Amino acid sequence: MSSSAPQDTGHRLWSVDEHLADVLSAVRPLEPIELQLLDAQGCVLVEDVTVPVALPPFDNSSMDGYAVRTADVQGASEEFPAVLTVVGDVAAGSGELPTVGPGEAARIMTGAPLPPGAEAVVPVEWTDGGTGGGAAAGMTPASAAPEHAGGEVRVHRAAEARAHVRARGSDVQAGDLALAAGTVLGPPQIALLAAIGRGTVRVRPRPRVVVLSTGSELVQPGEALTAGTIYDSNSFALAAAARDAGAIAYRVGAVADDADTLRSTIEDQLIRADLLVTTGGVSVGAYDVVKEALSSVGQSDEGAGEDVDGGRMDFRKLAMQPGKPQGFGTIGPDHTPLLALPGNPVSSYVSFELFVRPAIRTLMGLPESEVRRPSVRAVLSADKALGSPAGRRQFLRGKYDAESGTVSPVGGSGSHLIAALAHADSLMVVPEDVTSVEPGTELEVILLG
Repeated sequence: MSSSAPQDTGHRLWSVDEHLADVLSAVRPLEPIELQLLDAQGCVLVEDVTVPVALPPFDNSSMDGYAVRTADVQGASEEFPAVLTVVGDVAAGSGELPTVGPGEAARIMTGAPLPPGAEAVVPVEWTDGGTGGGAAAGMTPASAAPEHAGGEVRVHRAAEARAHVRARGSDVQAGDLALAAGTVLGPPQIALLAAIGRGTVRVRPRPRVVVLSTGSELVQPGEALTAGTIYDSNSFALAAAARDAGAIAYRVGAVADDADTLRSTIEDQLIRADLLVTTGGVSVGAYDVVKEALSSVGQSDEGAGEDVDGGRMDFRKLAMQPGKPQGFGTIGPDHTPLLALPGNPVSSYVSFELFVRPAIRTLMGLPESEVRRPSVRAVLSADKALGSPAGRRQFLRGKYDAESGTVSPVGGSGSHLIAALAHADSLMVVPEDVTSVEPGTELEVILLG
């Protein structure tokens, strides 16, 4: 790597780390609420959950077959089967159970409680199924042949004690810790909560994130393009990224370059937002509407906001590429966080990954280790050296190969190259003091998948 000192532009440049720290200092985990199980999917548990009853709550069969005493089937074979009297059926959910005595068996279904006197279960395939013929392939349905709950069954193989029996408490015991506070509730965790009888659970809710894109040139996908217009991809990308981070995302259609319209739209959205994200309109152009619309949320000569109208907004430049122009503050009576991202598609997405995703994960109440994307060290695999501007931390799209420990560049460094972004699974990080990265150099790589 070759190095060069950062250039002094005469303006305050924030580092990536400073900006992220400023964002996270203003974000607090959402207050816990009690939710129904399915509504709690993706949320973070705020309490330890203990097991009220053992799982399974009783000894039960792991097979469809016959509940038997081991002494009655000892030495059984196809040539010399054990012939047992069937005393009844035991189905899953059975209340009254037949007692299995010497020389007896009970037909039993998977999940059904082991009846008194029984010591093991022989699968139906080890028997004639009560038909008097050869090995059975399955049981005759009880509704079709109720007589098979009685009569005789021939058992062709011996069974050891507790064979095919799931013991009471073999999954979890009463009083065990089922799930610890801080657990993210996915399908397996929700299944466990349901299995131990919990209908509701106390969690931090998923943050509600409202995404607005700005620009009079933006047209919604599915509509016809006219001269000078492009499709709005940013709001779709950021809404999808917010969902991927764990949020409930609301995408607002593109807002035209009109400050009053944007201001009223933002005010309307505050009622359903724990976090607002805008894209576009934060640079130095004559139509950078986000800066204009939020100028009433005070801004000093040095770019630092003052508390006005229940909020504070700062617009700043970061020592990074892509994503130099950024805005951050809180607005409205509840001081709702707002992150204003640049409008170029790659700049917008990279900014989301670096700043918005950690804010969402912090609102969820996740531990610090799960707030940021994981990163690894990987060796650059490229045909030539990669250039990087002095004094800027550059984030280049890459394809990471975990097996070889290498990363390859995908596309160029342009902040408009959406196609390259779609094929990337990582971001290669080039430090601020590095202007050239030779093939074979080890880099930090942020994993996006």
